[in-house]
Formats: sequence, C-alpha cells, structure tokens
Amino acid sequence: MRVGFRDDHVAAADPTASAASAATPRYRVGLSCVLPCLNEAGNLAVLLPMLRERLAALCERWEILVVDDGSTDATPALMERWAAVPGMRYVQLSRNFGKEAALSAGLEAARGEAVVLMDADGQHAPELIAEMIERWQAGADMVYAVRADRRQESRFKRLGARWFYRALGAGSVRVPPDAGDFRLLDRRVVRAILAMPERTRFMKGLYAWVGFRTEAIAYTPAARLRGRSRFGAWRLLRLAASGLTAFTTWPLRLVSLVGCAFAALALGYAAYILVDYAMNGNRVSGWTTIVTALLFFAGVNLVSLGVVGEYVGRIFEEVKGRPLYIVGRRLGRGPFQEPGSTRP
Repeated sequence: MRVGFRDDHVAAADPTASAASAATPRYRVGLSCVLPCLNEAGNLAVLLPMLRERLAALCERWEILVVDDGSTDATPALMERWAAVPGMRYVQLSRNFGKEAALSAGLEAARGEAVVLMDADGQHAPELIAEMIERWQAGADMVYAVRADRRQESRFKRLGARWFYRALGAGSVRVPPDAGDFRLLDRRVVRAILAMPERTRFMKGLYAWVGFRTEAIAYTPAARLRGRSRFGAWRLLRLAASGLTAFTTWPLRLVSLVGCAFAALALGYAAYILVDYAMNGNRVSGWTTIVTALLFFAGVNLVSLGVVGEYVGRIFEEVKGRPLYIVGRRLGRGPFQEPGSTRP
C-alpha cells in the first residue's frame, strides 16, 4: 500500500467545495497529467476545464502539462491564457518532433508522484483516472487502458493491428495488444523510461520493456470532440516499422531464412540441369526462364537490402546523438518542486 490514501472527509469539511468535489473522495497524492497535442486548440478548450475539475476533485496536488508538438493553430494563444491558471503548465517544442518525442518531453517535465498520459482529443475519459489511482495505490506501478473492442475501426486497421502485435510478440518483449498511451505511471517507472537514451522511441515497447507490476483496465474510446485524427495509414505504417525494428530482429532472420531457401532451390535446380544434361545432352534453353529468374532474385535482393537498411538507418540515427526534442518555451507553474515518490 502506498503512502497516498483516500480522504473521504476533505470535501465534507469544505463548504465551498463544488458538487463534483463533494461527491468524489480526494487522494493525498501528487498527480501530473500529460497531454501531448498537435493542432488541438478546439479540443483543449473543451477538455481542459473538465480535466481540471476532475483532478481538483481527486487529488490534493495536481498539474496539467500540455506538450505542444509544433502546433500551427490557436493552441499557443490558448495555452498562454491557460498557463496563468494555477496547476496549468505549457511546454512548447520548437517544431514537430512526433508524438513519441512529445510524450518523452512530458515525462521529463512532469513532477508528480504519479503521471497520467492521455490524448488531447477527448477520446480518453478523465473519469477513468480515479480507477487508475485506486489500482496504483493498491500496489500497481503501471495501470494502462485497453480497448474493449475495435469494432468502430476500419477492417484494414483491425487486421493491421492484429498482425502488428503478433509480429511484435515474436521478439523478447511482449507488448499488450490494444493498449495505447492512456495510462498511469509510478515515479519509478517514469525514471526507468527516461533513463533509456535511445532516439528512436516506440513508447508502447518501452512501457513493456521496463517491466514492473502492471494492471489493465478495459475502456471504450469516445469519439473525438472535434476534428479528425492525423494518424493515417502512412503514419501508422511508419510507427509500426519503428516498433518492429526497435524491439525485434526477426525481419533480419526472415531475410536469412529466405536466402537459405532460395539457395537450396538453386542447388536443386542445378542438380536437375546436370541430370538432364547427362541424360538428354545439351539443349538450347529459352531466354524467358533466365530473364524471369534474374528479375525475381534481383527483387529478393533489393527487399533484403531494404530490411537491412532499416536497421542501419536506426543505427545511423542513434550514433548521431542528437537531442530527442528541443523545447521552445515553458509557461506556467505547478505545485511540485522536485519529483517525489510514494514508495521507499
């Protein structure tokens, strides 16, 4: 059991507390809520008031940390106003570095004893945070939300997700299927993730790699408050490629197996040619078979080089040692000074 605990009498002792505060027990814990965003001004305008009220009803100390991943809409102007509100913080990256980098920036800036990661589009319900805190105080180091079903998604996306998690499961780390970035992390987990220096970050894999005691809760994502998702098929494929090359080496092994298989077929065909020559003599063969075979094996070679090139490209990115992200500016101030811990 953690040091933080439920305090059911705080709301009753405060006559100025809101109805939401009076109905919900408070926790004597410090919580950071990280929201990476890209052009989500309309959604933030709706989500932030709801989230602020929810956290104030749940936690004694809290902060909302919005990480702007290079937005070009009204997000900076909106957050300049919100940054003046107690408990609100704003980290603006110098350009668009990607969601994985924005999540890492949020984890590094967060100062709470526990950190909740959630999207800024309104699909992650703030009501689940209370259950996450319950599981965390009961001893879980990480509590993550898992989609109850994917029926609202396209068939292409469902099949792609299924095969991706199967392929990823062939590596040394098992990533829970249908688990996203909506989760609560203990301070120990945050430290472990930040200690990993790699530049190509696949956060779902990092969550699984660090281990610790994890628990899952089922949820059904709500519809986006406004706008459309920017994660199209191409961006999802790029993310899948990053995850596979970061946490598995089976594509390289598959290329080796394919090479061995074709080498065996070539030897078998050579043996057939020798036997045919011994029995029937030298006959003139057509060019179609030769050209087709050359083109086919050239294609196999190029595919193999492409797979190897993906891994070489990851190595190239790592050895340059560039920072994962650059912060343009920081606004606001939370209630925390230094990262704390509720565990010895």
